[in-house]
This record gives sequence, C-alpha cells and structure tokens, in this order.
Amino acid sequence: MTTFTQLVLASHNAGKLKELQAMLGDAIQVRSVGEFSSIEPEETGLSFIENAILKARNAARVSGLPALADDSGLAVDFLGGAPGIYSARYADGQGDAANNAKLLDALKNVPQAERSAQFVCCLALVRHAEDPLPIICEGLWAGRILTAASGKHGFGYDPLFWVPERDCSSAELSPADKNLLSHRARAMALLRQRLGLA
Repeated sequence: MTTFTQLVLASHNAGKLKELQAMLGDAIQVRSVGEFSSIEPEETGLSFIENAILKARNAARVSGLPALADDSGLAVDFLGGAPGIYSARYADGQGDAANNAKLLDALKNVPQAERSAQFVCCLALVRHAEDPLPIICEGLWAGRILTAASGKHGFGYDPLFWVPERDCSSAELSPADKNLLSHRARAMALLRQRLGLA
C-alpha cells in the first residue's frame, strides 16, 4: 500500500507527466523533476531496468521525494533486441523520422514472419535515493515492424509498429485506445496494484 501523497517523475516531458498523473489518479500528486533540477543523469545502464533505477534515484536525490522513472523503447527480435535502450537516439539523436528510416533500412528485405518486436516500458519507484528495494514494473506490447510508416497519431516508432489485436499500426490508434493497450499502460496497471490503487 502507498504511504505517500506525492512523488516526483524523473522526466521533463509535460505530456508524460500528464499521462502518468491520469493513470495514477488523484491519490498521489505527481511533480516533475524539472521543478528541482534541469540536469539529466547519464543513462549508463545496459538495460531498461538499470536506467529506470538510475533516473529514479537521481530524481529522489534532487527532490527529497519518492520518485518514479520510466525507461522505454523498442526491441526488435531480428536485430537482437536493438534499438533497445538506445531507441530514442538510434539515429544519433536526429529525431523520430531518422530513427524510423534507420530501422526500416536495417530490416530491408527481412520477411514479415521475422519482423516481430515489442515495445518495452520499465517503471522504477524508489521511496528515497538509497532505497534498497525499488518497485519495478515492466510492460511489454508485442507486435511487428511494418515495411512503411502508417498513421498520424503517437510518436517515436508508432507508425511502424503493427498492433495485431487491432489490425492497424500504433499510430492509427486513438490516444485513448493506445493508453489502454500500450506497454506503459501495462506497466502502470502493475504499479497501481503494487501501490494499492487498483
């Protein structure tokens, strides 16, 4: 059960703050780490879990509050899990369009049956910076990579990610539908359970 009324989100992204506040409900006030520091910690971990914990500990350290961090990305089976933890900077930080172009190029001539992938979200919650027992919740969203972009919603790799249960790309889903199905929604559902909010 949760014993705190506010926590700090280890992100400067206002959209992510709003999304996570909506998912957590009114019981907990979510604040941005940007209120306390503009410095981003170096993500030196080799996994989503390690990077989420690094970010959560940093946010707890600078704010003095319990902290929640999210590390997410796309793992393509044919590419051995790449782009993985480097999803956001796959094309050397040139943005979503460049990342998508690089991914399509890497999968050129790869048959449909071998284009399986999953979006991954790892949430880490620490009560304080030295918390020896972080709460870790992971969400996976399985699909496959299309051969061309499709859809106008979402961001990142959404236009290339085929969602089998809806027979469309992630970028063709409404934001409300995506928030029910996505890797982040699945991880948050687990976190709500762990905090006694479900």
